Amino acid sequence: MTRLTEKGVSTTQNKGEEKYERFSFRDRPRKFFYQYDYRHTDGELFSCVKPTLKECREAREEWIKNKQSK
Repeated sequence: MTRLTEKGVSTTQNKGEEKYERFSFRDRPRKFFYQYDYRHTDGELFSCVKPTLKECREAREEWIKNKQSK
């Protein structure tokens, strides 16, 4: 399995690619989050952490929408 980051750098390198990992904090082992990376077709990286993958993708869509309106 490919890691989301390697030495603190995103492994999401291909344009239009998304990668994500599910994780929990040690002090809250039953509460999960998603770390999410998306490499836009222009090469810019979008990253976020949200409780669900759906919320990550919604944030990505909002980010793309805001990029296009500039």
